[in-house]
Amino acid sequence: MITRWLRDNAHPLRTLDPADDDLSDLEPLRDIVGDARVVAIGESTHRIHEFYQLRHRLTRFLVRELGFTAFVMESGFPEGLAVHDWVLGGPGDPADLLDRGVTYHMGKCAELRDHLEWLRANTVRFYGMDVSDSSASARPAVDACLTFLDDADRDYAESLRRELAPLFDYLPADRTGLAWAAPALGAYLALDPRVRNELTARIGALAERMQAQRVVYSAATGRERYETALRCAATARHTDAFLQAMAAAPHRTYAGANIRDAAMAENVEWILGREERIVVTAANGHVQRWPFSIPLLMPAGMTALGEHLAASLGERMVVIASAFGGGTLFLHRPVPDGPPGHTEVFTQDLDSPDPGSLDALLATAGLPRYLLDLRAVPATGPVADAFAAPATIMTGLQPTPVDPMAAFDAVVYVDRVSPWHTVLGHPAPPGAAPS
Repeated sequence: MITRWLRDNAHPLRTLDPADDDLSDLEPLRDIVGDARVVAIGESTHRIHEFYQLRHRLTRFLVRELGFTAFVMESGFPEGLAVHDWVLGGPGDPADLLDRGVTYHMGKCAELRDHLEWLRANTVRFYGMDVSDSSASARPAVDACLTFLDDADRDYAESLRRELAPLFDYLPADRTGLAWAAPALGAYLALDPRVRNELTARIGALAERMQAQRVVYSAATGRERYETALRCAATARHTDAFLQAMAAAPHRTYAGANIRDAAMAENVEWILGREERIVVTAANGHVQRWPFSIPLLMPAGMTALGEHLAASLGERMVVIASAFGGGTLFLHRPVPDGPPGHTEVFTQDLDSPDPGSLDALLATAGLPRYLLDLRAVPATGPVADAFAAPATIMTGLQPTPVDPMAAFDAVVYVDRVSPWHTVLGHPAPPGAAPS
């Protein structure tokens, strides 16, 4: 019965190719999205060709047909400002933007290069929403504030360069490895607590002064430039708090808090003050309206970005998950005796998803790729029971706990996935397609 119901209610996707101008197979999105201001698109795992294609193609439909004006990505907020300016016609080298303007190394692929070029051609704004420096340090956010203060308050900028900037000298100079953030985090955790606390105090003082000087700084530079710099200061504070929580974790006697997702939600709400309708893209675990947890590593559920946004937006946010039946994943692992932060990349096949996952249920339709409105699932009966059964969704090779019906409004299922198409200068796993 479930197979028949899925086939009757699935909306097959003719292609995932964003360059294909026929978007008619995405028409069901009109009813799914309705008047939502935020459409959050999740991906089961990063660095996957099909998921980059999917979110690009969905973005094209949402922009062209439903009037969405901005694309927001799981990437550092301050770093994304350069990408924002470039897509609006500003100067810059796309290769450098993919490297420095998109964090977690998630920009180093041909798929995102093509997506950014389309955003620029169609004047669609770009924003990062995440904490800075791939969650490894507050330095990029502080640097963005310094650039602003050079014009708004030169004396204070010079003071920060003397007293705050040198505190980041602990960061490793080598940032070329795919996992460079790991030694950066290790170096932070190895700091004398007094140094960590001084970082926190000085970043907090920066954020408070930026707030207190709203009238003065806005008059000096213009309101929007000031507000953007203030958001960078807030992001610096959030990033530092994320790192301090990590340092405190071994001795904590109380439940942890998901500072990173709360920071992303705050940044999205700031973006919504400037854009009427936006596309938000991140891992399923971030966009879901359900606490995120990882068996063994992080068993206690922590409040996700999607939960924060649902609390403020209600039905004006729609969450579309991604799921997959199998394929080849892009992975990397430490190089034995290699330099810190450097890894070797490889691929690993997943023949089929965990039997108790939403992915496994969706695979029973036997369709290569389709969109499904989960709100169409009956409230009672065998189909309702079938959708109540899955307790996980695949995150790469790992099934992660979730209640799919509570967490998501819709899902796109892709039967087979493959590694992204890497760009020059980025390691590619054996057999991966070049740009």
